[in-house]
Amino acid sequence: MRQGIFIVLILAGLAGRTQEREVPRIVNIVNFIRLLEPRDSAITEDVLYQTVVRQVELMRACRLGGTFLLQYDALMDPRYQRLMRSLPRDSFEIGGWWELPQPLVEKAGITWRGRYPWDWRANIGFATGYSPAEREKLIDVYMADFFKLFGYYPATVGSWFIDAHSLSYMESKYHIVASCNCKDQYGTDGYTLWGGYWNQAYYPSKTNSYMPAQNAGEQIPVPIFRMLGSDPIRQYDNGLGSSRQGVVTLEPVYSFGGGDSTWVNWYFDVFTSGPDLGFNYTQAGQENSFTWKAMAKGLEIQFPLIARLRDQGKVRVETMERSGRWFRSMYRVTPTTSFTVVKDIEGSDRRTVWFDSRFYRINLLWENGGLRIRDIHLFNERFPSAYEMTAATSNECRFFTLPFVDGYLWSKPDQIAGLRVKAMVAGQEVVLTGGEPIVENVGAAEMLIRWPVETVAGELEILLNEGRIEIRFESEKAVNWYLELNTADGASLPFERIGPAAIDCQFEGMKYRVGVSKGICLKPDNGAVLRIRPQKNRIILEMK
Repeated sequence: MRQGIFIVLILAGLAGRTQEREVPRIVNIVNFIRLLEPRDSAITEDVLYQTVVRQVELMRACRLGGTFLLQYDALMDPRYQRLMRSLPRDSFEIGGWWELPQPLVEKAGITWRGRYPWDWRANIGFATGYSPAEREKLIDVYMADFFKLFGYYPATVGSWFIDAHSLSYMESKYHIVASCNCKDQYGTDGYTLWGGYWNQAYYPSKTNSYMPAQNAGEQIPVPIFRMLGSDPIRQYDNGLGSSRQGVVTLEPVYSFGGGDSTWVNWYFDVFTSGPDLGFNYTQAGQENSFTWKAMAKGLEIQFPLIARLRDQGKVRVETMERSGRWFRSMYRVTPTTSFTVVKDIEGSDRRTVWFDSRFYRINLLWENGGLRIRDIHLFNERFPSAYEMTAATSNECRFFTLPFVDGYLWSKPDQIAGLRVKAMVAGQEVVLTGGEPIVENVGAAEMLIRWPVETVAGELEILLNEGRIEIRFESEKAVNWYLELNTADGASLPFERIGPAAIDCQFEGMKYRVGVSKGICLKPDNGAVLRIRPQKNRIILEMK
């Protein structure tokens, strides 16, 4: 092992460490509330209300607090007002759910264009469908009525997606302290959020709410927490080759995911025990549109388990407002965090590391003895969202960051994209295989992954920090190893030029570069997209 940064290794999760002191594991129970459900006549307003009543009863039975976010039509309903006022403020938070129903839009003096009193299309039921001036009117109406009812403004406003203009206005005028948006997904329900800060929370750019900012002066000082508790291994590839992803999350309505006791117990085991950086986060709960009948089994599995983990000191269960205030007190800019799975669900040998910083995200996946760098996306606060100054006209929405490796969009079922570690052995190109990776933390903001390789005896070391990916191969013998990016035929790729020391890219009008300060880049003649050879046995990718 080389001298310097690899010498001092601090293994997260060592016996005797407390989760609270070293790596907080934060659980927000967030239930958001709609008044009506036009997609199913059997889901009446009373069914939706009774769903929330049962959620409250179960939370109280488990001595769990949480956050309820109200869409405007539910906010103005006397039943929800009485129910929400009955909740103790020291453990329950009432906030806003930022989908826009007909009563809110019309009270703001704007013509309603929806098919129903609540229409979930991106250009109707979300602020992206309105001009910046109209967005401010909508916010003012909601906040004024919320204040009349509760005597204060909400500290948390969440939605599947909220544009940066609206978030900035909510923060500057009404001083919200936290927000949340949908997990990463492609096409699900017509909403695409792809390549972002994968989990936990981030400070968004002033011109793009989905893009983490790199500098405090260019960020909105409201942390956005990622919702729904994605399966760190299976969610990413779910539905590969189709136009819509499937869903494997903590949401209690899914039979494989939050509604399955085996999956739930596995998820919370890896959530509380992984060698993670910074803090780890998940959101439990469900919108009332799914109804109590569909979510009861999953919540009755999850909530008692969350309560036990809280009592054991393994998780913090708190409102999103409290999490937002904690985040703002801890971090001046978006932190470096990770979510690690060192043991998959029974019957699977897969393992993964998600690593996020304010500059990039990376995902590594081990399966069938091999390693694939499945995803790398760069973050750049200068990459504007199309929705910031112009109203959306499509009934779907698209939020992206800057791709460098995309194992989902660049794959087909029989051609799985990724950056793989290869070597020339006896004149043949082989993909390296090995044993179980060892994941360790180096101080507070760097992660070292050591992977024992069996194809050629040695150990691959991957050091991840805020702005750099460093890879080296330790072996007693010289090994002709390299990284190689393969994609499916016909994949739409961002690469404009592959130079020896940098890869120049362009995506949706934005030019960006990945520098290679150690290593040599080239376009191989075997059909691969990119090959990076080491220099002095090291490859260093500069991500900022």
